[in-house]
Amino acid sequence: MELIFVECVQSSLRNFMYRNAIFMCERLCAEFPSEVNSQLLATCYLRNDQAYAAYHILKGAQMAQSRYLFALSCFRMDLLSEAERALCPTHEPGLEVPNGAAGHYLLGLIYRFTDRRKNAVTHFKQALSLDPLYWAAYEELSLLGVSAITMVVPKKRLWFLRHQQLQQYVPTCQNTMTSYEDHDCVTFRSLEDVSPRQQKTVQNSNVREVPHGTIASGGISNQLANGGHSNLSFYNTPSPIAAQLSGLAPPPICRNMQPSAATSSTDSSPRPTMNAPAQAPRWKVVDEGKFRKISGRLFSDSITRRSMRLSGDSGTSANTNAATGNGNSHTTKYPGSSRLGHVTSRSVRKAPAWGGDSFEEGLRCEAVDDSRMNITASTSAASPSGDARSEPDGGAMTLGHSTLSDSTVLPGALDILGLLRLLGEGYRLSCLHKSQEALEIYQQLPQRHYNTGWVLSQVGIAYFELMDYLEADRAFSMARRASPYRLEGMDLYSTVLYHMKEDMRLSYLAQELVSTDRLAPQAWCAMGNCYSLQKDHDTALKNFMRAKQLSTRFAYAHTLCAHEYAALEDFDIGIKSYQNALRIDSRHYNAWYGLGIIYLRQEKFEFSEHHFRMAFQINPRSSVILSYLGTALHALKRNDEALMMMEKAVLADKKNPLPMYQKAVILASMEKLDKALEVLEELKENFPREGSVYALMGKIYKRRNMYDKAMLNFGLALDLKPSTADVATIKAAIEKLHVPDDLDDSS
Repeated sequence: MELIFVECVQSSLRNFMYRNAIFMCERLCAEFPSEVNSQLLATCYLRNDQAYAAYHILKGAQMAQSRYLFALSCFRMDLLSEAERALCPTHEPGLEVPNGAAGHYLLGLIYRFTDRRKNAVTHFKQALSLDPLYWAAYEELSLLGVSAITMVVPKKRLWFLRHQQLQQYVPTCQNTMTSYEDHDCVTFRSLEDVSPRQQKTVQNSNVREVPHGTIASGGISNQLANGGHSNLSFYNTPSPIAAQLSGLAPPPICRNMQPSAATSSTDSSPRPTMNAPAQAPRWKVVDEGKFRKISGRLFSDSITRRSMRLSGDSGTSANTNAATGNGNSHTTKYPGSSRLGHVTSRSVRKAPAWGGDSFEEGLRCEAVDDSRMNITASTSAASPSGDARSEPDGGAMTLGHSTLSDSTVLPGALDILGLLRLLGEGYRLSCLHKSQEALEIYQQLPQRHYNTGWVLSQVGIAYFELMDYLEADRAFSMARRASPYRLEGMDLYSTVLYHMKEDMRLSYLAQELVSTDRLAPQAWCAMGNCYSLQKDHDTALKNFMRAKQLSTRFAYAHTLCAHEYAALEDFDIGIKSYQNALRIDSRHYNAWYGLGIIYLRQEKFEFSEHHFRMAFQINPRSSVILSYLGTALHALKRNDEALMMMEKAVLADKKNPLPMYQKAVILASMEKLDKALEVLEELKENFPREGSVYALMGKIYKRRNMYDKAMLNFGLALDLKPSTADVATIKAAIEKLHVPDDLDDSS
């Protein structure tokens, strides 16, 4: 009865029927109360975005998986200190962090959001060491500005990771069976089709959602199938993650296990062949009733998959004797393991095992390359007569009529790591604001990966940082075509269109994003940018505040709110909004820059210089930041340093007229009028429609008593339709054309 309840709950979870899963799991807990069943109920509530329910269910639980689920519930409820205590109890400082890489990643997020950068980096690196393919941990390290992220993965560790992840993958194949009684041939279209992500993707450039895939309960079925005993995990490869999912400690490696009388009595039974009809599932008592499992054919004669890679280990196998029909002992890598552990799978959710099946039925696959050839595998009925075959020396693996050595198996996993290293290096450089180098890395990607939504969005962000808005627009447009449902990075795309004054396209983008997901902060940021472009700052502010409400850890929404407060000259609230953004992400240089602008306008030049310098330390290649830092230094009468900054700003972006203009202003204030005119003449050639250039030239000519040229430049400046404030300043200068006036006072 308990097993039926569990399978019903698991089936509902697999089919996204969360309300049904919750109802049935409540019946399960009422009938069979246990902490393991409470874990399953908490999992149902977490999948249904009801973290508060999981919090109350698991409060006070002590099992490793219960602690992880409780910490995850606390994290979603912003109870960070309580989540930290669940993962690292203060009364047991030596207790291991539960759930392996996922547990360390969650703890790293907690440390990051509580401004403990060093501890966060330590746990993100620990997550990567436990699982080299944990991309989210690499992302967080890049966002924290870690200059060099090196990951050396031992060959044996890589094999073990692939083996343990395959054990999570194989049970999910059962979900696609048309009938449990009729084990017909099952054909998978691809690895991704077998294991879709069953989670809500949080499109947030600053917040990385804790992987829902770790909220699996595959170990629950295993415990129930053997009558509540915890010994069934003996059949699986010892795995810290699998043990934590089931709430059990990793099983010891048992050697020289002898068959019991019950098992030896069936030694003469014939072994089913690949073409033999499927046998009905049956219960077998193994090793004097200590273990139970469902034997029989779990899969059909052939399982077709595409683009799957295999991994193996060339290390010496552990000497473990497995009982077979003729009494011979065979060498295997891990007790109770099988050759199916060599098949690589990634990002799959562990489904419940059918009555706690062991994975020793001998899944065999044929080697494939990148040409997407079908892979045929088969599983034999597990019988006490012995299913394990001795593997060739050196960790080789039998595949049909051929043998694969580790030299042909391991490169598949290494190819995946090579791809992730390339993507990771580009992302790391982008987070360090080395945008040009990041673009060069992304160009090295294969075309099929470059033309994905994530890569194209990162390319757009890199061009945005370089202030190349045309190329950024092109990259983001391609990303929208490749993944029209993708919202990550669309807030920056709306800012690109804002700078390009593309009001119609920006309005269309905002409406598209809101219609895609009204609960995404990126959609409301785009809507706010649309109103801000139309100078409707009050409505824009309402939209940005809506984005803040939807995601309190979305730093860019706080920054955009502060921009609007600054435009409305509400500087006090603007400063608080910038500071809130920095509390979320201390490397958010836009907030440091915004604070510098406000203090500059308030003529608090020391504060302004400090905040511009902080932004400069995070993004030393921004021409705009360098220009404003030079302006603040000039206001502090540190003209030599200001000129140095302007030179750097000009070199950083020769297309930006601001640093050259500020350089001319500084030179004019130092009475170097000829050099200032040279800079302005060069600037006029490159940017002939900048009215402020002609206005400054008019002031300099007035200082040199060249009134005709001064009047000419003032007139040209007025013809270019400057702002209202600039018009008043220029007209006042024309009226006082023949009145001696100092340049600094007139400016």
